[in-house]
Amino acid sequence: MTLKTSRRGFLKSAAAAGAVLMVGLRPDGALAAGSETAQLNPFVKINDQGRVVAIIKHFEKGQGPATGLSTLIAEEIGVTMDQIDYEFAPSNAELYANLFFGGFQGTGGSTAMANSFMQYRQAGAAARAVILEAAAQAWGVEAGSLDIVDGMVIGGGQSAPLGDFVAAAAQLEAPAEPVLKTPEQWRLIGNPQVRRLDSEIKGNGTAMYAMDVHLPNQMVVMLARPEQSGGLVASFDDSEAKSIKGFIRAATLPNNAAVAVYAENTWAAMQARDALSVEWDLSAAETRDSAQIKEEILAALEGDAEYNVTKTEAGPMDQAAKVIEKTFYFPLLAHAPMEPLTCTIEANEDGGVTLHDGAQMPTGPQMALAQILQLPMDKVRINTMLAGGSFGRRATPNADYQVEAALAFAITDRTRPVKLVWSREDDVRGGMYRPAFGHKVKVGLSAEGEILAWEHRIAGQSIMKGTAFESMMVHDGIDHSSVEGVSDTPYTLPGFRVGLTDTKKATSTLWWRSVGHTHTGYAMEAMMDLVAKAADRDPVEFRLAHLGDSADAKRKAAVLKLAAEKGNWGNAPEGRSQGIAVHKSFGSFVAEVVEISGNPDDGVQIEKVTCAVDCGIAVNPDVVKAQIEGGVGYGLGHVMRDEITLTGGVVDQSNFPDYEPLRIGDIGAIETHIIPSAEAPSGIGEPGTPPSAPALANAIANTGVIVANLPMINDGVEFA
Repeated sequence: MTLKTSRRGFLKSAAAAGAVLMVGLRPDGALAAGSETAQLNPFVKINDQGRVVAIIKHFEKGQGPATGLSTLIAEEIGVTMDQIDYEFAPSNAELYANLFFGGFQGTGGSTAMANSFMQYRQAGAAARAVILEAAAQAWGVEAGSLDIVDGMVIGGGQSAPLGDFVAAAAQLEAPAEPVLKTPEQWRLIGNPQVRRLDSEIKGNGTAMYAMDVHLPNQMVVMLARPEQSGGLVASFDDSEAKSIKGFIRAATLPNNAAVAVYAENTWAAMQARDALSVEWDLSAAETRDSAQIKEEILAALEGDAEYNVTKTEAGPMDQAAKVIEKTFYFPLLAHAPMEPLTCTIEANEDGGVTLHDGAQMPTGPQMALAQILQLPMDKVRINTMLAGGSFGRRATPNADYQVEAALAFAITDRTRPVKLVWSREDDVRGGMYRPAFGHKVKVGLSAEGEILAWEHRIAGQSIMKGTAFESMMVHDGIDHSSVEGVSDTPYTLPGFRVGLTDTKKATSTLWWRSVGHTHTGYAMEAMMDLVAKAADRDPVEFRLAHLGDSADAKRKAAVLKLAAEKGNWGNAPEGRSQGIAVHKSFGSFVAEVVEISGNPDDGVQIEKVTCAVDCGIAVNPDVVKAQIEGGVGYGLGHVMRDEITLTGGVVDQSNFPDYEPLRIGDIGAIETHIIPSAEAPSGIGEPGTPPSAPALANAIANTGVIVANLPMINDGVEFA
């Protein structure tokens, strides 16, 4: 088999068209024929028993791509979900790049399904085409007369398992544009009965996470890091650590950022690290308190904005009959995934290394390890494993924890594997955070209650500046992630102006589930309620009146109407209050009605959250509902109680007792309704988060307390 273009040229042209398809080659370029398992293309393997394996290029942190992408393969080939397995793709950006990230292999931005929908369908359809052609040649019939149903090739009065034809199929060249099944032919895509492929292994405990890696003769490394961001090692004394059974050695990392403690097991590493005495150079370290950081951000809101984001001027505020003004503050937040960070490096017999990791962005650590260990890229292999959550934490632009592991491995003789382990305290106290932001919004209304001017100022810590993503996400000095959800709102707002001012980073900042939308969605939707009430209008009707005829506005209006209908908007039982919010993020539209009981003084109880979502084609409705529920819980859990505070630059919180996650009793019920759509799939891992907090805030506002200083407990709101 030959390809009509080079692999690189083919990939570039296919990526430009939104799809990548290479049939008949394994990732190493070798023909797959003659083996018991044939790799028909980079995304599909089938053995001679007809068992299909989907090669998943996006890692699985709980959001469902292992099931979703396998569904696309199974649908197009013609097998059931019981006849397909999955495995994670190797580190190979040429074959497995995220098509939205250029030449970068990675998962994030709720793009797994959005960038892979056509790619995986075409891969499945191409595999199906060569199997049918092989069967047609064996039976002496036309391929068009055959079909694959539940793993059986049928037609012309004959039938046989598809595995009978896999070896021959691997030697055939697939069509350049394989025929895809139409929506009328779908049996799996959109089927609410399709359940997750990873549920059983997670339920029975056989699922393997990076924390579960235990290699023969491995050393466990834990790091002593400075309490203040920017601190460096001056010296250390390990004399007390030497008395710990299992302690091996301690050494300063080459970047001088931490002391690595090597031990035979995790407990010994923890004890030995605690026994270290370290002197820190804090000359360049962070020393501010949270109160000072907040003051700086709020002060930036009062001055002229550094950037005019919308390149407009605010409307005639001086002509307004009524002016509504509110300032919001959003603190630093930790990601706090259930599985703390960890990865393991071992040497390979060929002189390379393998990194075992819940790798969200394989290309980043692959490049970093190649540089640190002085290896060619193809000698650095990434074994992507399941991850126990991420929420953005494992998608680090600088591959922070993998770099730590590589440095710790580099200063050994490299004969023993090195497993780096972070404790939860390590991550909560010294990880990366959702940056702190402030919004000051001023809206002018006419005597008739019409918006004349909307002036929106934002100040906070840029995520993208100074990272490898700056060229992609920062334009004319404006970090899009700081203003997304405001500057590109589907609302039609007369006299609309958005200003942005960057403030000094207090810690290492990082995207957090839904990135900028975490604060922009809150500010926009809380203000829409305040303005609606000032105009004496129903909040739903007021929002609809400011959604025009654009495609986005119509989709946003549809989810808003559906949530209001299903949430019984305006008809809350006695003693209860409702709030509503709607937001677009990552291409999807989500509206939520939050119904509460109680009051801020005696305790608020969230009784029910009703959600409506338009995420394009819902490939796996059960996964979509789960992600909306998770996004709601994550958003509400953090806005209720959580913040990261600093005292003299040192993080005050350390673990779940003082950075409290959502409790099972915090939400009575969540109900999700999916709007049927023929649009291409869009993001679903994050869009449930942005509207959840403002919907709760708007419900609380109806009891008399407007929450603008987060978390809500800081504004006097108690929770039952």
